[in-house]
Amino acid sequence: MPMTKGSMSTSMKFIRPGIVAGSFALLFASGCQLSPTESADEKPITIGTSSVLAGLDPAGVYDAGSWAVFTNIYQNLLTFEPGSPTPKPDAAESCEFTSPELTTYRCELRDGLTFSNGNPLTATAMKHSFERILRIRDPLGPDPLFANLLSVDARGSLVTFRLTAADATWPSKIATGAGSLVDPAEFPADRLREEKSASGSGPYVIASYTAEKSITLKPNATYKGAVTRRGVAVEVHYFETSQNVEEAWNARTVDIAYAGLPAATLAGIDPSDEDVRLSAGDSAEAHYLVLNMRSQREPLGRAETRRALASLIDRGHLAGEVFEHTVTPLYSLVPQGVVGHSTAFFDRYPEADAAYAAERLRSAGVSTPVRIKLGHQNGIAAVEARALKEQWEKDGLFRVELVEERDFTTYQKRSLKGEFDVHLYQWIPDFPDADTFVQPLVGTGNVLGNGYTSAEVDHAIRDTQRFTDRSKAIQRFRAVQDTVAKDAPLIPVWHKQRHVVTRSTVLGGHLLAEDAVWRLWELRRL
Repeated sequence: MPMTKGSMSTSMKFIRPGIVAGSFALLFASGCQLSPTESADEKPITIGTSSVLAGLDPAGVYDAGSWAVFTNIYQNLLTFEPGSPTPKPDAAESCEFTSPELTTYRCELRDGLTFSNGNPLTATAMKHSFERILRIRDPLGPDPLFANLLSVDARGSLVTFRLTAADATWPSKIATGAGSLVDPAEFPADRLREEKSASGSGPYVIASYTAEKSITLKPNATYKGAVTRRGVAVEVHYFETSQNVEEAWNARTVDIAYAGLPAATLAGIDPSDEDVRLSAGDSAEAHYLVLNMRSQREPLGRAETRRALASLIDRGHLAGEVFEHTVTPLYSLVPQGVVGHSTAFFDRYPEADAAYAAERLRSAGVSTPVRIKLGHQNGIAAVEARALKEQWEKDGLFRVELVEERDFTTYQKRSLKGEFDVHLYQWIPDFPDADTFVQPLVGTGNVLGNGYTSAEVDHAIRDTQRFTDRSKAIQRFRAVQDTVAKDAPLIPVWHKQRHVVTRSTVLGGHLLAEDAVWRLWELRRL
């Protein structure tokens, strides 16, 4: 999730690192409805976050804040349980690959599913949900995740996906926010839904929504699927910066601070404080610098210029001084802890080495200082951008103009238009597999839109997707990372765990830090 799910700001994109183990056998689950709890009608639990909900149409957004809500208001054919790398049926009764080549995948729908507006959720609605993403192809949407999807067929209660090439990760991809099932009566086939409302079939329904401010969710009494616990009402409040989240937390206007408190605040939490619970998930949230290489005439069109930038970064300083040791330096496309991780940038480039950078520029005949625009958002991202500017300008090889954009969606659009030479980009994985860090970010048609394409990388990606035993894809993932380090279309900078802080009177908050699924139904008060 880019961000992305994939976010680009202080917020996309989620997930417990791991692999999709073994072969994808036929999955079964019996239909069930939410069981009531005594606390279902008490005061809503409030969440404060800087990971903003960018929109309600799954075809038009690909960011963490939106997909967190989608997990609750929409259903998917498959979903993830906490700690499991293998998705299980939700709207589906069962799913399986029906071809040994892993190019045909079929799901059978549960009986009696309806959207919250009363309309039936049919196989035709499922077909509509996927096809409109490919038809609309919104630049901020998730269609790069479905690069292998050739066609969708609906017959009776069956929906069949036909893929252009083998893709063992397909079950995981349709379990993400991109696979949210929507009502054809509300969501047009060829354009995004403009209304600030939506009917889904997930565990929650929208009670109220004010764009960029708040959303209130209440349990959906007609939900049938994998979730068996009936949750309580939840209010999510959106803030512009992590400092705003901290102010709300200190004022006790929120019960949970989700991925929003400043690094210094997190580092200073007293573990003996009985009023506070700090949860750190295994989510491999990664942060990159995306380089604009659309043209050789661009400042960063030449590989040696990009390599010079990569060799000037002092990740240790950023991790320690800017982020108070709440992040870890990252030296490859796939973060540490995810099967397939390597240290490709560490192996290829020195750290904070001006002499090496100067030689790269001289060898390419590049005049110095090279003038570049660095795009970033406000809050901690602005602090990081200033630190990077200082590192790049220290020996006079570069001159950096900082360009701040406060609005997240506008920031996305400006980066896709190529208005920045470099921009800060934060990515949270969509599902537990190295593929989520590779195909969407550096495959042809990737979400970055920075002009990078590589036949070598595309070939290696296709190879990784042929194996249901994901451990067999490790060497190919490392080959991709070696090529990316050589080409430097992006530069990995740091990664971190996802932190959630809750009041001691709220239970279940730790599950919000676990992976890509925002399990609001697990929240409750003591």
